[in-house]
Amino acid sequence: MWKDFKEFAFKGNVLDLAVAVVIGAAFGNIVTSLVENIIISLLGILLGDIDFTSIKLGELLIGNFLQSVFNFLVIAFSIFIFIRLLSRFKRKEDVVAATQDAPPVDSKKVLLEEIRDLLKKQANN
Repeated sequence: MWKDFKEFAFKGNVLDLAVAVVIGAAFGNIVTSLVENIIISLLGILLGDIDFTSIKLGELLIGNFLQSVFNFLVIAFSIFIFIRLLSRFKRKEDVVAATQDAPPVDSKKVLLEEIRDLLKKQANN
């Protein structure tokens, strides 16, 4: 049983997952701070102070729930924009890497291919 557990716990996928969880938690703190300290403040300046926490529906205090939903939407949109920017940057890197990885064009080979194509064209006429 111990051997099975060691194999499971120290596989690459499990270690990668552990690292991803730790980094994700740290990134979550950064995003939360960005939203609470910067984005919500900017929205507060633009739209007036946004605070849903005091909203009631009869006896139910739904304001905290609405505030959490609003914060989630702002966080999700912020992450969406960030990932979209990263993917554009990554695509540009991929294009540059593809052009750099392409083998150099041999001018003799190109010339021979053109001659071959011309000879085939003349033979067909």
